[in-house]
Amino acid sequence: MDILKDLEFRGLINQQTDEEGLRALLAKESTKLYCGFDPTADSLHIGHLLPVLILRRFQQAGHQPIALVGGGTGLIGDPSGKKAERTLNEKETVAMFSDRIKDQLSRFLDFEERENAAMIANNYEWIGSLDVITFLRDIGKNFGINYMMAKDSVQSRIESGISFTEFSYMILQSFDFLKLYQNYGCRLQIGGSDQWGNITAGLELIRKSEEDAKAFGLTVPLVTKADGTKFGKTEGGAIWLDAEKTSPYEFYQFWINTDDRDVVKYLKYFTFLSHEEITELEAKAVEAPEKREAQKALAAEMTKLVHSQDALEQAIRISEALFSGSIAELTAEEIKQGFKDVPSYTHEGGEVGLIDLLVNSKISPSKRQAREDISNGAIYINGERIQDLQKVVGEEDRIEGQFTVVRRGKKKYTLIQY
Repeated sequence: MDILKDLEFRGLINQQTDEEGLRALLAKESTKLYCGFDPTADSLHIGHLLPVLILRRFQQAGHQPIALVGGGTGLIGDPSGKKAERTLNEKETVAMFSDRIKDQLSRFLDFEERENAAMIANNYEWIGSLDVITFLRDIGKNFGINYMMAKDSVQSRIESGISFTEFSYMILQSFDFLKLYQNYGCRLQIGGSDQWGNITAGLELIRKSEEDAKAFGLTVPLVTKADGTKFGKTEGGAIWLDAEKTSPYEFYQFWINTDDRDVVKYLKYFTFLSHEEITELEAKAVEAPEKREAQKALAAEMTKLVHSQDALEQAIRISEALFSGSIAELTAEEIKQGFKDVPSYTHEGGEVGLIDLLVNSKISPSKRQAREDISNGAIYINGERIQDLQKVVGEEDRIEGQFTVVRRGKKKYTLIQY
């Protein structure tokens, strides 16, 4: 299918310049396109995922993506979509973040493909050596203040304040597009909807700098949630693409809990399921929303894509064990993932009476309450109900010698660590 038609079906085109010209270019030849990723943390999060996957879609359609790591612009900070000035990171920190982001991008883009292998570029290569005279004379002269002031990324910050440093970000990003056009023949820049002003400024710089140049811009929509909360944020913070920061189980749970009103949109945005498969899941979501088949498909596709098939199977196993109460079937690593956010208590020593353990870990407020909880069948160890007041918690109750999971009532879990 025509890549632009696919993006249109998925609702992934927010704005584009010269649609007919871009469609003609993409139909005629394999086209180089880029998206920039500023290294503001040591990992990308799911807010970055949509443009990364757009690059992947273009590569699968035969075009050549360039992932631009902002080792230079990351030292400045993009004001787009921000209410206040960013905290500037040290040069060494930005370099470390850049290396980690390069590794993550390789999960989604094929850098080995012979015909249209993806490329990695770092704008520190040309920004790092740029002297102020060259910047002002050769680049800055192409930008009128009124032109820059009219851009949304600047307009939105006028009242709260914007430094010259962030004000100049637009010029640096425009310079990126020019350098990629000159060095690699890059003809298309993609980005989030907040990047429209920066992208069109880059096109203007290319037009002024290169005779008969023709380049294009395309933005993807801002990902929103039907309930009004911010996409990609939970009580625990951002959903990262790094398994050490957000476990595959947490990642899977994020997608499985997608609102019915959002699930079809997210299937279109994020997965590589066919149009027919998405249409079928959409029908199931309408006919039997309680089965949550669309959410299960979304969670499975995303966890497999970002982590692996093994990680997906592990996430499903943890989810099913927690739902059924079969805690003893989990490994210690799976216990760590599934109970990352529950209260924990470290027991030092050997065997301990269950009543003492309940009080020491503050699961029950007193020995009297602990006895009542046990007698009433409210206490479970590794998913098994315990009603023996004389129960001693020992080695046989430890999962791989590391954890015991105690549940009081239906939902109150506590992780006992050794």
